Amino acid sequence: MSRSLKKGFFVDPGLWKQVMQAVDTESRKPIRTWSRRSTITPEFIGMNLEIHNGKNFLPLHVTENMVGHKLGEFAATRNFRGHNPHTKK
Repeated sequence: MSRSLKKGFFVDPGLWKQVMQAVDTESRKPIRTWSRRSTITPEFIGMNLEIHNGKNFLPLHVTENMVGHKLGEFAATRNFRGHNPHTKK
């Protein structure tokens, strides 16, 4: 279920503060975050983020097409290793 339009998008306050600080200083240093539920806003475009997937941090460079999506969509938490090969008996 989506969030109410009246409330607007959700961005973790700590992450928002770090992004605004990076925009002001024009820093390209990656920002580490555990907030997978945060929505990507236009201010994030061009930023380098590192999103935690439960085990390690995955790098992400934000582009225009990502605006409106959640950060967690770009850091998969499960690795599919394939099905077991069929063996003849």
